[in-house]
Amino acid sequence: MNFALYKEMLSIRPVRRLLIVGMIARIPHSAAGVLLTLHIVLTLGQGYAAAGAAAAVMTIGIAVGAPWRGRRVDMVGLRKALIPSVVSETVIWSVVPHVSYEWLLPLVFVGGLFTLPIFSVVRQSLGVMVDGEQRRSAFALDSIATELVFMIGPAVGAIVATSGFSAIGLTAVGISVSVAGLFLMWFNPPTRSEVVCSPQESADRAAADLAAAEAAMVASAPAHVQEAASEMASATSRTAALRTRVARNFTWFTVSVAALFAVAAGSGMVLSGSDVSIVGLLERGGHENEIGIVFFFWCAASVIGGLIYGSMKRSISPMLLLLGMAALTIPMGFAQDTWTLAFLSLLPGLLCAPVLSASSEKVADLVDEERRGEAMGWYGSALTAGVALGAPLAGVFIDTVGPSGGFAAVGIAGVALCATGLILTSLRRRSARV
Repeated sequence: MNFALYKEMLSIRPVRRLLIVGMIARIPHSAAGVLLTLHIVLTLGQGYAAAGAAAAVMTIGIAVGAPWRGRRVDMVGLRKALIPSVVSETVIWSVVPHVSYEWLLPLVFVGGLFTLPIFSVVRQSLGVMVDGEQRRSAFALDSIATELVFMIGPAVGAIVATSGFSAIGLTAVGISVSVAGLFLMWFNPPTRSEVVCSPQESADRAAADLAAAEAAMVASAPAHVQEAASEMASATSRTAALRTRVARNFTWFTVSVAALFAVAAGSGMVLSGSDVSIVGLLERGGHENEIGIVFFFWCAASVIGGLIYGSMKRSISPMLLLLGMAALTIPMGFAQDTWTLAFLSLLPGLLCAPVLSASSEKVADLVDEERRGEAMGWYGSALTAGVALGAPLAGVFIDTVGPSGGFAAVGIAGVALCATGLILTSLRRRSARV
């Protein structure tokens, strides 16, 4: 282990500033999940399954919007790409607290669709600023910053919601995220190196080269051939350019990248299911004001795990890290009080930041810089798709079996996903050897 890598990272001013901005920008969203869940359960009088469904709808919106938002960052730059988020965050989250559950669902979907893409932007920028072993440390620091945020946000959200101010809290979330987006636009961290062309520029150059070659050939042909060629040239150029763009759009998506997206989805499922189950267990036991204690222990363990992983000189398979986290989540269902739950959350918490850090690092390593924004967008979609699955899955088991069922459901599902992935990977390696 080399903990001096963290000192090196924090001594780089742009990296340090980006980590701080990313941490501050995530605080409102970290509170939004608990605020929305308790607003639906306590203010609207719905069950945890309904709250989980709302969380799923919102995260489906995030999953749909993330690749498009990442693509926009690649194409037009960060500042222009963030304008829709800055506007929509304030508008949507100012309206959501004042409507019925039926109207809340489409609104949170739109809110998710245009959410500020802080996760993918920070990871994409870090991938440009640093490389090699420094990249692992930088991503670990970002994961640690995220965990520090989740020590603060959910606890504040729970206090605000249980005090009867969920509407004010949700509105404050929207305004705060918009302000964070404006600050990010002002800071404007790099999302690609200066020497790298955007996909649009590359496609335009390819089309121009093709047109020039065709023009040279036609110029030496007979008149009637030139006439026919002139009618076909535009169609041929458009077809060739379209083929070039389609080919470029899918070259980065390999089997290895797909496996990382599966890990991201599994991580999101386990984390969101655990989140809802923690809230459900404490709320049903009359200890909703102590939610912050459990989140503090859970996230503190993740910070320690992230520090250890980021200082390591070799990486660990994200699939193995997720397998451990999912398996260790199941015993959390045996907790009977706040402090037991807090201590049981330590072991899965230790692997939380390493899972997210390791998978992000691998995506940055496998995908070329000019397509990394889109890849990180799809990575974020996979993560939020898992969140969309985990929240209602846990909610259904909480309502039917009890809070322990929520932990067991997402934990077992995560173990099954990893076991399947490891078996398929082993079979693929064997077939490659043959």
